[in-house]
Amino acid sequence: MLKEYTDYFKDNPKGLWFKRKLFGWGWTPVKWQGWLVTLAFVGFIIWTGTRLSPTATTNELDWFFAKIAVAIFLLMFIAYKKGEKPRWQWGVPKKNTTSNKSNEADKNI
Repeated sequence: MLKEYTDYFKDNPKGLWFKRKLFGWGWTPVKWQGWLVTLAFVGFIIWTGTRLSPTATTNELDWFFAKIAVAIFLLMFIAYKKGEKPRWQWGVPKKNTTSNKSNEADKNI
């Protein structure tokens, strides 16, 4: 089972930074660039959280959540542009065989 997962993530002929998660909707980093973006995101979230004082005002909290929202948007934008197109997935996708491809072509007619 683990071999199927690693084979799925290593099968990356387009050199995508992110591939679809195996379960659910979203992405997982598979190249060093994707890992760097993810670590930068996590580092920014931690840094932003440590800069927030325990007695933060409403204005400071507004800025805190605005920064977090922008960081999430940027992470999703980069993953969308540099990764596979998102879709719901549950498990390792099956490889298309020639018979599957011909069946799909028949459906498009």
